Amino acid sequence: MDLRETDLLGANIEKHWYYRSKGLAVARLLKGSNPSIVLDIGSGSGFFSEMLLTNTTVGEAWCIDTNYTTDKDARIAGKPIYFRRSIDKTNADLVLLLDVLEHVEDDVGLLREYSKKAPQGAEFLISVPAFQLLWSDHDIFLEHKRRYRLKQIESVVQNANLEVMSGAYYFGIIFPLAAAFRVARRLLRQERGTAKSHLRQHNAFINRALSAICKAETSFFLHNRVAGLSALVLARKPAEQ
Repeated sequence: MDLRETDLLGANIEKHWYYRSKGLAVARLLKGSNPSIVLDIGSGSGFFSEMLLTNTTVGEAWCIDTNYTTDKDARIAGKPIYFRRSIDKTNADLVLLLDVLEHVEDDVGLLREYSKKAPQGAEFLISVPAFQLLWSDHDIFLEHKRRYRLKQIESVVQNANLEVMSGAYYFGIIFPLAAAFRVARRLLRQERGTAKSHLRQHNAFINRALSAICKAETSFFLHNRVAGLSALVLARKPAEQ
Protein backbone atom coordinates (compact mmCIF):
# COMPACT_ATOMS: atom_id res chain seq x y z
CA MET A 1 0.00 0.00 0.00
CA ASP A 2 1.48 3.30 -1.08
CA LEU A 3 1.78 5.85 1.73
CA ARG A 4 0.38 8.49 -0.63
CA GLU A 5 -2.88 6.54 -0.79
CA THR A 6 -2.90 6.28 2.99
CA ASP A 7 -2.68 10.07 3.14
CA LEU A 8 -5.67 10.37 0.79
CA LEU A 9 -7.95 7.96 2.65
CA GLY A 10 -6.77 8.55 6.20
CA ALA A 11 -8.48 6.59 8.96
CA ASN A 12 -11.14 5.25 6.56
CA ILE A 13 -8.73 3.13 4.57
CA GLU A 14 -9.92 -0.22 5.99
CA LYS A 15 -13.50 0.68 4.97
CA HIS A 16 -12.66 1.63 1.39
CA TRP A 17 -14.06 -0.88 -1.10
CA TYR A 18 -10.75 -1.32 -2.94
CA TYR A 19 -8.68 -2.27 0.10
CA ARG A 20 -11.41 -4.34 1.72
CA SER A 21 -11.78 -6.28 -1.52
CA LYS A 22 -8.03 -6.69 -2.05
CA GLY A 23 -7.84 -8.06 1.48
CA LEU A 24 -10.47 -10.68 0.60
CA ALA A 25 -8.48 -11.68 -2.49
CA VAL A 26 -5.31 -12.06 -0.42
CA ALA A 27 -7.16 -14.25 2.08
CA ARG A 28 -8.62 -16.37 -0.74
CA LEU A 29 -5.21 -16.94 -2.32
CA LEU A 30 -3.76 -17.95 1.04
CA LYS A 31 -6.59 -20.37 1.87
CA GLY A 32 -4.95 -23.59 3.02
CA SER A 33 -1.69 -21.86 3.91
CA ASN A 34 -0.79 -21.31 7.55
CA PRO A 35 2.06 -18.80 7.58
CA SER A 36 3.56 -17.84 10.92
CA ILE A 37 5.81 -14.91 9.96
CA VAL A 38 5.07 -12.31 7.28
CA LEU A 39 7.58 -10.08 5.49
CA ASP A 40 5.65 -7.23 3.87
CA ILE A 41 7.73 -5.38 1.25
CA GLY A 42 6.64 -1.86 0.32
CA SER A 43 4.13 -2.15 3.12
CA GLY A 44 3.19 1.51 3.57
CA SER A 45 0.75 1.69 6.47
CA GLY A 46 1.01 -2.08 7.03
CA PHE A 47 -2.68 -2.58 6.23
CA PHE A 48 -2.33 -6.12 4.85
CA SER A 49 0.06 -7.27 7.57
CA GLU A 50 -2.32 -5.97 10.21
CA MET A 51 -5.19 -7.78 8.49
CA LEU A 52 -3.29 -11.08 8.57
CA LEU A 53 -2.22 -10.62 12.19
CA THR A 54 -5.82 -9.95 13.21
CA ASN A 55 -7.58 -12.66 11.18
CA THR A 56 -5.15 -15.55 10.65
CA THR A 57 -2.55 -17.76 12.34
CA VAL A 58 0.23 -15.27 11.47
CA GLY A 59 2.06 -14.48 14.70
CA GLU A 60 4.59 -11.86 13.60
CA ALA A 61 4.99 -9.33 10.79
CA TRP A 62 7.87 -7.29 9.42
CA CYS A 63 6.90 -4.27 7.33
CA ILE A 64 9.64 -2.91 5.06
CA ASP A 65 9.34 0.43 3.30
CA THR A 66 12.10 2.84 2.26
CA ASN A 67 9.73 5.75 2.94
CA TYR A 68 9.67 5.13 6.69
CA THR A 69 11.53 7.86 8.56
CA THR A 70 12.18 5.83 11.72
CA ASP A 71 12.02 2.24 12.93
CA LYS A 72 8.96 1.39 15.00
CA ASP A 73 7.73 -1.63 16.96
CA ALA A 74 4.04 -2.16 17.72
CA ARG A 75 1.51 -4.85 18.53
CA ILE A 76 -1.63 -5.81 16.62
CA ALA A 77 -4.09 -8.26 18.17
CA GLY A 78 -1.43 -8.94 20.79
CA LYS A 79 1.14 -9.89 18.12
CA PRO A 80 4.37 -8.05 17.23
CA ILE A 81 4.71 -5.96 14.09
CA TYR A 82 7.98 -4.29 13.16
CA PHE A 83 8.37 -1.36 10.77
CA ARG A 84 11.82 -1.05 9.13
CA ARG A 85 13.44 0.68 6.17
CA SER A 86 15.32 -2.47 5.14
CA ILE A 87 16.13 -6.02 6.18
CA ASP A 88 19.17 -8.21 5.46
CA LYS A 89 17.69 -11.66 5.98
CA THR A 90 14.37 -13.16 7.00
CA ASN A 91 12.87 -16.38 8.29
CA ALA A 92 9.41 -15.36 7.07
CA ASP A 93 7.38 -18.12 5.44
CA LEU A 94 5.21 -15.59 3.59
CA VAL A 95 6.54 -12.61 1.64
CA LEU A 96 4.09 -9.95 0.42
CA LEU A 97 4.82 -7.66 -2.52
CA LEU A 98 1.44 -6.04 -3.02
CA ASP A 99 1.51 -3.31 -5.68
CA VAL A 100 5.28 -2.97 -5.41
CA LEU A 101 7.04 -4.35 -8.51
CA GLU A 102 5.46 -1.79 -10.84
CA HIS A 103 7.42 0.92 -8.98
CA VAL A 104 10.92 -0.31 -9.84
CA GLU A 105 12.94 -0.48 -13.05
CA ASP A 106 14.32 -3.96 -12.31
CA ASP A 107 11.32 -5.96 -11.12
CA VAL A 108 13.08 -9.32 -11.58
CA GLY A 109 16.09 -8.07 -9.64
CA LEU A 110 14.02 -6.87 -6.68
CA LEU A 111 12.05 -10.10 -6.50
CA ARG A 112 15.20 -12.19 -6.80
CA GLU A 113 16.80 -10.16 -3.99
CA TYR A 114 14.05 -11.10 -1.55
CA SER A 115 13.90 -14.65 -2.83
CA LYS A 116 17.56 -15.03 -1.78
CA LYS A 117 16.79 -13.58 1.67
CA ALA A 118 13.83 -15.90 2.32
CA PRO A 119 14.04 -19.55 3.46
CA GLN A 120 13.31 -22.48 1.16
CA GLY A 121 9.62 -23.16 0.83
CA ALA A 122 8.62 -19.56 1.59
CA GLU A 123 5.55 -18.39 -0.30
CA PHE A 124 5.43 -15.09 -2.20
CA LEU A 125 2.16 -13.27 -2.78
CA ILE A 126 2.43 -10.60 -5.47
CA SER A 127 -0.07 -8.16 -6.93
CA VAL A 128 0.45 -5.62 -9.72
CA PRO A 129 -1.82 -3.28 -11.70
CA ALA A 130 -3.01 -4.93 -14.91
CA PHE A 131 -3.08 -3.89 -18.58
CA GLN A 132 -1.13 -1.01 -20.07
CA LEU A 133 -4.40 0.00 -21.75
CA LEU A 134 -5.48 1.30 -18.34
CA TRP A 135 -2.46 3.58 -17.90
CA SER A 136 -3.64 6.91 -16.50
CA ASP A 137 -2.72 9.98 -14.48
CA HIS A 138 -3.16 7.77 -11.40
CA ASP A 139 -0.21 5.61 -12.48
CA ILE A 140 1.89 8.74 -12.90
CA PHE A 141 0.79 9.96 -9.45
CA LEU A 142 1.98 6.68 -7.90
CA GLU A 143 5.19 6.73 -10.00
CA HIS A 144 4.51 3.43 -11.74
CA LYS A 145 6.90 2.19 -14.40
CA ARG A 146 4.44 -0.18 -16.09
CA ARG A 147 1.28 -2.26 -15.83
CA TYR A 148 1.26 -6.03 -16.47
CA ARG A 149 -0.61 -8.79 -18.17
CA LEU A 150 -0.89 -11.94 -16.05
CA LYS A 151 1.58 -13.90 -18.18
CA GLN A 152 4.09 -11.05 -17.90
CA ILE A 153 4.09 -11.01 -14.09
CA GLU A 154 4.24 -14.81 -14.03
CA SER A 155 7.31 -14.58 -16.26
CA VAL A 156 8.90 -12.10 -13.84
CA VAL A 157 8.24 -14.52 -10.99
CA GLN A 158 9.82 -17.44 -12.86
CA ASN A 159 12.84 -15.37 -13.90
CA ALA A 160 13.37 -14.58 -10.21
CA ASN A 161 13.74 -18.35 -9.60
CA LEU A 162 10.34 -18.82 -7.97
CA GLU A 163 7.70 -21.41 -8.81
CA VAL A 164 4.26 -20.12 -9.79
CA MET A 165 1.56 -21.87 -7.74
CA SER A 166 -1.43 -19.90 -9.02
CA GLY A 167 -2.20 -16.70 -10.86
CA ALA A 168 -5.37 -14.78 -11.69
CA TYR A 169 -6.88 -11.40 -12.45
CA TYR A 170 -9.01 -9.67 -9.82
CA PHE A 171 -11.54 -6.84 -10.07
CA GLY A 172 -12.70 -8.52 -13.25
CA ILE A 173 -16.39 -7.67 -12.93
CA ILE A 174 -15.69 -3.93 -12.81
CA PHE A 175 -12.94 -4.13 -15.46
CA PRO A 176 -15.20 -3.17 -18.44
CA LEU A 177 -16.51 -0.10 -16.62
CA ALA A 178 -13.03 1.01 -15.52
CA ALA A 179 -11.58 0.42 -18.99
CA ALA A 180 -14.38 2.39 -20.66
CA PHE A 181 -13.95 5.22 -18.15
CA ARG A 182 -10.21 5.51 -18.69
CA VAL A 183 -10.38 5.22 -22.49
CA ALA A 184 -13.13 7.86 -22.56
CA ARG A 185 -11.03 10.21 -20.42
CA ARG A 186 -8.16 9.72 -22.85
CA LEU A 187 -10.33 10.42 -25.90
CA LEU A 188 -11.80 13.49 -24.24
CA ARG A 189 -8.27 14.60 -23.36
CA GLN A 190 -9.04 14.56 -19.64
CA GLU A 191 -5.95 12.38 -19.14
CA ARG A 192 -3.19 14.96 -19.37
CA GLY A 193 -0.16 12.86 -18.51
CA THR A 194 0.10 14.56 -15.13
CA ALA A 195 0.29 13.19 -11.61
CA LYS A 196 -3.27 12.93 -10.31
CA SER A 197 -4.83 10.30 -8.05
CA HIS A 198 -8.14 8.69 -9.00
CA LEU A 199 -8.61 7.32 -5.48
CA ARG A 200 -11.65 8.78 -3.75
CA GLN A 201 -13.66 8.41 -0.57
CA HIS A 202 -16.98 7.35 -2.10
CA ASN A 203 -20.37 7.81 -0.49
CA ALA A 204 -21.68 4.90 1.58
CA PHE A 205 -23.98 3.53 -1.16
CA ILE A 206 -21.26 3.33 -3.84
CA ASN A 207 -18.75 1.94 -1.36
CA ARG A 208 -21.16 -0.82 -0.26
CA ALA A 209 -22.15 -1.64 -3.83
CA LEU A 210 -18.58 -1.99 -5.07
CA SER A 211 -17.65 -3.98 -1.96
CA ALA A 212 -20.54 -6.39 -2.58
CA ILE A 213 -19.64 -6.87 -6.25
CA CYS A 214 -16.01 -7.62 -5.46
CA LYS A 215 -16.91 -9.88 -2.53
CA ALA A 216 -19.03 -11.98 -4.90
CA GLU A 217 -16.13 -12.15 -7.35
CA THR A 218 -13.76 -13.40 -4.66
CA SER A 219 -15.41 -16.84 -4.70
CA PHE A 220 -14.41 -17.52 -8.32
CA PHE A 221 -11.65 -15.07 -9.30
CA LEU A 222 -8.91 -17.72 -9.11
CA HIS A 223 -10.25 -19.05 -12.42
CA ASN A 224 -10.05 -15.66 -14.14
CA ARG A 225 -7.12 -15.46 -16.55
CA VAL A 226 -8.93 -13.09 -18.93
CA ALA A 227 -9.04 -9.57 -17.49
CA GLY A 228 -9.12 -7.49 -14.33
CA LEU A 229 -7.69 -4.35 -12.78
CA SER A 230 -5.08 -6.31 -10.81
CA ALA A 231 -3.01 -9.41 -11.51
CA LEU A 232 -2.15 -11.62 -8.53
CA VAL A 233 0.34 -14.46 -8.29
CA LEU A 234 1.12 -16.88 -5.48
CA ALA A 235 4.59 -18.42 -5.80
CA ARG A 236 7.03 -20.49 -3.76
CA LYS A 237 10.78 -20.57 -3.31
CA PRO A 238 11.79 -24.10 -4.35
CA ALA A 239 13.85 -26.34 -2.09
CA GLU A 240 16.85 -26.51 -4.43
CA GLN A 241 17.70 -22.81 -4.13
